[in-house]
Amino acid sequence: MLETPRLILRELEDDDAPAAQVWESDPEVVRYQSTDVATLEESVAYIRQMKAESRLEPRSLYDLGVMRRADRLLIGRVGLRIRPEHREAELWFVFRRDVWGQGYAGEATRALVDFGFERLGLHRIWGDCDPRNPGSAQLMERLGMHREGHLRENCWLKGEWCDSWIYAVLDREWAMQQQTVAVDR
Repeated sequence: MLETPRLILRELEDDDAPAAQVWESDPEVVRYQSTDVATLEESVAYIRQMKAESRLEPRSLYDLGVMRRADRLLIGRVGLRIRPEHREAELWFVFRRDVWGQGYAGEATRALVDFGFERLGLHRIWGDCDPRNPGSAQLMERLGMHREGHLRENCWLKGEWCDSWIYAVLDREWAMQQQTVAVDR
């Protein structure tokens, strides 16, 4: 479990599926994701699959629910899929639409990236997004991630070829950012 001033990041449970349905069944939220809208049964199956993967040793998956402290509402999830042989992980995030623009995604992903570097000893964390999804690109840039590439029509999703922007941050870059933040306080 990870905690921030406004959020608790925790393992997902089967009974989180109805709350997850708020974003998983919203076409606008899943518009740029590799998955389409999900049924409640699919949400339960996904959570069970993630729980099973999280129990593997060594652990290579952290898919955490994001809960607001104030009202204990599950508002999204963030995750890291680790490639231990390269000390790198892929970052992802998804949040219900009614909390977009309130800083929750940045707060949660910042905590998870910090966990990845500080506690898991990762060297590189990367993420990708569709260039038509400016919110995701801006979030990764606010995390200090650098756009490393633009893959053209690399993915067939929802009936069309899509591009991807690749972002990444290295452990030493993250450490320098954290020192700058500490000095600014």
